[in-house]
Amino acid sequence: MRARIENKVLFIHHEDLPEFKKGGSVVRNSYFWALRSIAGRARRYQDWEYESEVWIALVRMLLSFAESGYLGDRETILEFPLSQGEIPEMLRDVSTWE
Repeated sequence: MRARIENKVLFIHHEDLPEFKKGGSVVRNSYFWALRSIAGRARRYQDWEYESEVWIALVRMLLSFAESGYLGDRETILEFPLSQGEIPEMLRDVSTWE
């Protein structure tokens, strides 16, 4: 998932977020609601925002869903642009460069 950090707020690109689908996969729908539940802002067609206070919960959630085997790496790994600079240590276990 494409991500960036601005002023200690993590933004996940809206096109890379899971979609809720009525009658869809239980895992994907659970993933959608889990990510949405800790987001500071989660508006439709906009990037979701995560304050630094919830990053540890986000990391644990991403690792848990990745380990389940139901979701691919592109759905559970944060991809930062090279221009971002250093990735915060707290996010490194679930992050890479684009």
